[in-house]
Amino acid sequence: SPNNCEQNLENKELGRLISQFLREQPQQMRQVFIRRYWYMDSIQSIADKCCVSESKVKSALFRTRQRLKTFLQQEGYEV
Repeated sequence: SPNNCEQNLENKELGRLISQFLREQPQQMRQVFIRRYWYMDSIQSIADKCCVSESKVKSALFRTRQRLKTFLQQEGYEV
């Protein structure tokens, strides 16, 4: 149906924008974000792998989500 086709296109565009945003982030921030939201790693696991505190991971995720939201809004995507 047309709605499914539109939804597929919107999902692809959102994926493209998120990929673009992540490529522009510092490597460690990108790694933390992907580990949390793609691989579903725990905060503790990410902190251990990146040799940082859990509070730093939480702060980094919060700031990255805020930047992603701003980026998507600037690109015309309604968040």
